[in-house]
Amino acid sequence: MASHTNGVDHRPSGATDGTLVQGEHDDRNHAAGHTKRQNSMTAAERARRNVNAKLANPLAGYTHDELKEMAGAYVKKYQIGGAEDLRAFEFGAILAQDLEKFEPIEGMTPEEIAIGNKEFTHRWAQPSLMYWVIAICSTCAAVQGMDETVVNGGQLFYGPQFGIAGTDSRSTWLLGLTNSAPYLCCAFIGCWLTVPFNHYFGRRGTIFITCVFSALACFWQAFTNTWWHMFIARFALGFGIGPKSATVPIYGAETAPKAIRGALVMQWQMWTAFGTMLGYVADLALFKVEDRPGVTGLNWRLMMGSAMLPAVVVICFVFLVPESPRWYMSKGRHYKAYQSMCRLRHNNVQAARDIFHMHVSLEAEREAGTQRGNPVKELISIPRNRRALIGSEIVMFMQQFCGVNIIAYYSSAIFLEAKFSPVSALSASLGFGIINFLFAIPAIYTIDTFGRRNLLLTTFPLMSLFLFFTGFSFLIPDSTHHTARIACVALGIYLFGIVYSPGEGPVPFTYSAEAYPLHIRPLGMSLATATTWFFNFVLSITYPSLQTAFTPTGAFGWYAGWNIVGFVAVLLFLPETKGLSLEELDQVFSVPTHVHAAYGLRQVPYFFRRYFLRQHLEPERLYEHESASDQQEVGYDADPEKRASRP
Repeated sequence: MASHTNGVDHRPSGATDGTLVQGEHDDRNHAAGHTKRQNSMTAAERARRNVNAKLANPLAGYTHDELKEMAGAYVKKYQIGGAEDLRAFEFGAILAQDLEKFEPIEGMTPEEIAIGNKEFTHRWAQPSLMYWVIAICSTCAAVQGMDETVVNGGQLFYGPQFGIAGTDSRSTWLLGLTNSAPYLCCAFIGCWLTVPFNHYFGRRGTIFITCVFSALACFWQAFTNTWWHMFIARFALGFGIGPKSATVPIYGAETAPKAIRGALVMQWQMWTAFGTMLGYVADLALFKVEDRPGVTGLNWRLMMGSAMLPAVVVICFVFLVPESPRWYMSKGRHYKAYQSMCRLRHNNVQAARDIFHMHVSLEAEREAGTQRGNPVKELISIPRNRRALIGSEIVMFMQQFCGVNIIAYYSSAIFLEAKFSPVSALSASLGFGIINFLFAIPAIYTIDTFGRRNLLLTTFPLMSLFLFFTGFSFLIPDSTHHTARIACVALGIYLFGIVYSPGEGPVPFTYSAEAYPLHIRPLGMSLATATTWFFNFVLSITYPSLQTAFTPTGAFGWYAGWNIVGFVAVLLFLPETKGLSLEELDQVFSVPTHVHAAYGLRQVPYFFRRYFLRQHLEPERLYEHESASDQQEVGYDADPEKRASRP
């Protein structure tokens, strides 16, 4: 048994030491490059990769009898249930050894075997309570999106009422500051409350508290009468947005079966887009509400207050779903974790499997933690982690500076600048919201088939093109070509939304969640979330002044230029992470930055020759896992002739 608990790598020698197909000095020599990297690998590097291999599958190498013995010891130690639960854990421990497939075990009932098979053949056939969890997570995402977009229409009315609707410097900066207040709070306070809130209140408690913050802040906004009062109310909204944006995806991932876990993470972005659409709906529906005696600006007050409704729904129902089993386990409450998981699975064997796998994973993480130093220092000093940090920060920064949120927050003002009528401006904004939601749906499929890097390399040039098109559309004379002007502005914004939604919309959070090693993933995600909220604040506060100084043409051209920068950064510094195991991610992020940058530059002439000159060229393979497996090729590195020849 000692060899299993202390030895990490249970596979043949070299199985966890995969490295570059091309060496640093001879990128096209597979054998020489592989041998060179293996020989030059330090003992620390080998130890780190072995630890990560154990984190990826801590049960690898054990026999069935050993797994049953471990399960029995676990049940006895934490006093979990009776004989029937012990049986469930013995079967569950064996199944937990390989979560990618189901193989019947002697002694299982026909019903247990049928449910085990169905989990993989019909992955969305889940218990009803699991769908309640999905509904709560989706509504939380809608809370987030609606909080962000009701301001789009509201500012058309509270801006003049508060005296900050002019084009002078004071007005533009104060309007931007008021609109951006939640994201200032998120970046510097809200996001960093995620860890203490989760530690003390759990996942459900954190969701409840943040939704209370959101509901009260939205209600508060409806009763403000000065710009600084609105700023304070919206700043308080950040206490609801920040921790919730990090907690809800974690809660979904910790309660969902592995088969649908990735899809739930993806749906956070999709339902956030749905919430942004609801915000536009509220703006348009409440636009013509007339003032009552003693109440000025009733329409915008109802707009700003309406964002509390999804939060109230979550507040009412969040405690009807179970707490995260993993949170219970982090508190040493293993029987409560098992009871919670039993409510979320079809039978006790499935629940025992997932609980036991969580237990051994947490033990492996604790063991790895004792061998490591300061996580902040490790994030920066270890090249593999530093490259993941660079990739994560690139996509998070570009999610804001691609320009999407100038449309999300200011589209009504932009359409008014294009000479739309107020109601037409709000209607056009609703059109953008609908597009943003509908075209986020295909990303559930394309992100795992086309790939993260390929999606960004495809959509960044198109986003740049459509922003340039929108900006130059403002130069069309309104006096002689009014219809053409408004049609071109709307068309450019809608086309931008179509290509943003499956690309820079879902990729950043998905990429950041998988790029980091497990033990520093919470720190990496906190930094990634803080980054996107900080630059969200920068964009929101600067756009009104930017539009005044640059004119709409210059402002859209500015963000179109940033999309070109994003394309170059992705091409040079962003490795593909689609469908990779933890060990394969180690291979990918162990490639030196200059080697990957050179590889990216070589892809430009390759792409031109392959797809424009129609030359038959073999795609270059940079990583060992690409040459070791004949995986389906899609997109930038695809070989369509080879793919067509497959049976």
